[in-house]
Parts: sequence; C-alpha cells; structure tokens
Amino acid sequence: VQLQASGGGLVQAGDSLRLSCAASGRVFSSYHMGWFRQAAGKEREFVAAISWSDGSTDYIDSVKGRFTISRDNAKNSVYLQMNSLTPDDTAVYYCAARRWAGTEPLIRAYEYSNWGQGTQVTVSS
Repeated sequence: VQLQASGGGLVQAGDSLRLSCAASGRVFSSYHMGWFRQAAGKEREFVAAISWSDGSTDYIDSVKGRFTISRDNAKNSVYLQMNSLTPDDTAVYYCAARRWAGTEPLIRAYEYSNWGQGTQVTVSS
C-alpha cells in the first residue's frame, strides 16, 4: 500500500489541524494505521495508532485528550484530528501502515512496513 499524507500547515498555539492519509490498494481495511512525528533534531516518535479489527486506538500520553485518530475504510483514509496544538507539537508527521493479523494497535515504528512522505506541522506561540 502507498500512503500520501496531507493537511499540515502553520498554525498558532491553541488552533486545530486535521491530517489526512490516503492509501492506495484494495485491502486498506486490513491494515493497522499509525501516525508518527519527528521534530528537528529528535528521533521519530509514536503519536497515535488505530487497529484494523475493531478500531481500537492508542496514543502517546502527551496528545491524549487533544488528538483523535480515526479511519474511513470506504475512503481508504486515516485521519488525525489535532486540537489545542502547542509549539511542542511542531514536527513532520508521518502516517504508517502494516497488514498484520493481530488486533492490538501497533505503537512502534519498526512494526510498520509502509510509510508516507510526511507533512509539516508548525505551531507558533
């Protein structure tokens, strides 16, 4: 599956953004999906994940209550709704996919086999 992330931009602290990730292929519904981010000079970190089976989700603690991951299998897309953004959220955001039979969301980068190109999110104070 090929992934195309979009929706990034420059916003002010407290604003919201919705990232989208469009996937090619006909079996999107069987893929675990995740969002990761990488700030300048830092390692890539997990942000959110959603399983293929029951839509269960997982988040890094710093975004819980502010970010929501969702998927629309009919549109082959996964989304990341980001509210109450802070400058610490500034990073390049990547979507990732992995076709795997397990039901738990995947939260480690090495567990994913497919990656999108990234979209820049910049939050000014």
